Amino acid sequence: MPAVEPIRFGVLGCASIARRRTVPAILREPRTELVAVAARDPARARTFAAEFGCDAATDYLALLARPDIDAVYIPLPTGLHHEWVGRALEAGKHVLVEKPLTTRYAHTVAVLESAAARGLTLMENLTFLRHGLHRTVRELVDGGEIGELRSISGAFSFPPLDPADIRYRPELGGGALLDIGVYPLSAAHLFLGPDLEVVGATLKHDPARGVDISGSALLCTPDGRTAQLTFGFEHAYRCDYVLWGSRGRLVVDRAYTPPPTRHPTIRLDSEHRSRTLTVPPEDQFANTLHAFADAITTRGDSSSDAPHIRSRAHLLAQIRQAAHTTH
Repeated sequence: MPAVEPIRFGVLGCASIARRRTVPAILREPRTELVAVAARDPARARTFAAEFGCDAATDYLALLARPDIDAVYIPLPTGLHHEWVGRALEAGKHVLVEKPLTTRYAHTVAVLESAAARGLTLMENLTFLRHGLHRTVRELVDGGEIGELRSISGAFSFPPLDPADIRYRPELGGGALLDIGVYPLSAAHLFLGPDLEVVGATLKHDPARGVDISGSALLCTPDGRTAQLTFGFEHAYRCDYVLWGSRGRLVVDRAYTPPPTRHPTIRLDSEHRSRTLTVPPEDQFANTLHAFADAITTRGDSSSDAPHIRSRAHLLAQIRQAAHTTH
């Protein structure tokens, strides 16, 4: 068989998540190759490029103009996603972008439609959904381990960030809902399906910073199953979801950010018994790069992901619209 040409990557931005997790995954994926990186600060791009053995482009537009780049990874602040995802698609590049895809539902729909029209792969780097842990949870629920699923509660929170953190900057799409609220929301969407509607929500707004720093939401399906979500930048660390059924409940701790060496656990509680299952460790960033490469090499346009991305974006917009805001 003829050799398969590698998918040649460019990176727009030198964010911490790129350095720590996604770029190493690009380097490990057999079908991808890192070609170049660009940053607002050329010196930072040169340092990043030297660390990972690639070129440093002069700026974002120069990187997108390169004919030796097939796909771009965009770890820029959320508020810049719409512009640069759009520019990358217009340049004919496949796009892997940090979550959420954009800050607005209309913008999300627009870039999804643009990617589909061009036959390009556009994927959110919402990596926890690619971890086999959640597939095992689904199998347990479908197998009746907790009876009929009645509700899910999910939380993701951590203590206050450095005051200079970009997640406190409204012009860059900051705020707790978009940064970490999307995780328990996505878990609820995964297990309760696309028919969720927002019943009520709260957002605590920091007037000095101009962003929401915590919040909660109650969602419901047409048949009465519910999801309760909590998220924020002002709590002790928590990262979990709980599925509650007619005969028991299932608890997953460290649900959204397990290190690649961690053996995740699933606790099953019923009236007379409690047991813990351990699943194999996985690198969810590597799994996402593998799925992204699959979509490109099979000439797919990641259309199977598009309805889920669109539905989650709609729910985020509903939470914002429904939220009772406190200060």
